[in-house]
Amino acid sequence: MNNLFNPSDTSAILARIEKLQPTAQKQWGKMNVNQMLAHCNASLETAMGLHNPERLGFVGRFFGKLLKPKFFSEVPFPKNGATDKSYIIKGNPDFETEKAKVIRQIKSFLAGGPAKCTKHPQAFFGELTPEEWALMQWKHFDHHLRQFGN
Repeated sequence: MNNLFNPSDTSAILARIEKLQPTAQKQWGKMNVNQMLAHCNASLETAMGLHNPERLGFVGRFFGKLLKPKFFSEVPFPKNGATDKSYIIKGNPDFETEKAKVIRQIKSFLAGGPAKCTKHPQAFFGELTPEEWALMQWKHFDHHLRQFGN
């Protein structure tokens, strides 16, 4: 499966991000393209251990365990899924700033590899291996790039 520790998978995601324009229109969801880039930055910061949202309560963790196998399968993320409140971006961040930041962070994630991946549990799924983080991040970027027609 594709993941952000694979240089060719990462290059393909970066090429898709490079094509993004500030005028890109969402095909589903609530975020505009600027918010989406900031949202993806926050998610990648979690995988790199720079942002550690609190774990969900027992019910959330229970459903996380049930849904984890499907989430980490070949199946793309579903449209209009729920977003953890710590990843909801308010306001309208600057497109160019967020785009440049996400490109830097993706390259940093790839360069750091598994050794630099967070050990902190993911809020919904709990403990993840570095490979699961890399897979989840690739799927997350793919999901949002498809959301904006990329």
